[in-house]
Amino acid sequence: MSVIVEFQTESADFELGRILDVGGMSSVELERLVPISSRTVPLFWIHDSDRGSFIQGIQDHSAVITATEIDVFDDRALFTLEWDASKDSVIRGLETHGGQLLSALGTSEIWEFEVRFSDHNALSEFNKYCNDVGTPTTIIRIYNPTQPESEPWYNLTNPQRKALLLAVESGYYDIPRGCTTKELAAELGISDQAVTERLRRAISTLVTNALVSVDGA
Repeated sequence: MSVIVEFQTESADFELGRILDVGGMSSVELERLVPISSRTVPLFWIHDSDRGSFIQGIQDHSAVITATEIDVFDDRALFTLEWDASKDSVIRGLETHGGQLLSALGTSEIWEFEVRFSDHNALSEFNKYCNDVGTPTTIIRIYNPTQPESEPWYNLTNPQRKALLLAVESGYYDIPRGCTTKELAAELGISDQAVTERLRRAISTLVTNALVSVDGA
């Protein structure tokens, strides 16, 4: 029976966290991991950062092959990164123990992951592996998505669900608005633009799974 875990680890404790180093209130949100041949290529958003210095910092890292800017907006940019993931403890641990990465959000200090494992044993082995290689994890939450009380949330990740619930409860969608994205960001501990992007993706996922799939059926 599958299990989903939310955990944190310090950015300096694993390779990708060190490569995608961001300063100040900037944040990195992983879109997905794309397997290409023997490489694992991350596609990610960088929010509120100087793109020029960020790219230069990435390309100066010895493990990086190339970093490519895919799409650019006023407040964020989408990148893909080709790199040697063989020394990354988190990525190796996920591959070895069958973890499926659902979401990841990083700052200059902490990364928060949401990962699905096939069972509790696989999760325990992954956690032990990370501790053994010097990448200790802090477990935030563990739940079983197949149990009725855990609720599937229409495929929303927990960070998306948390942000959407907070926005609704705080009156963000009221007229007039009861709060701003900056206030939501302060509550969630992420950047203003990261909140905006997370709400956008949450609404898209919710509509796709709650409405579009029903109409299709």
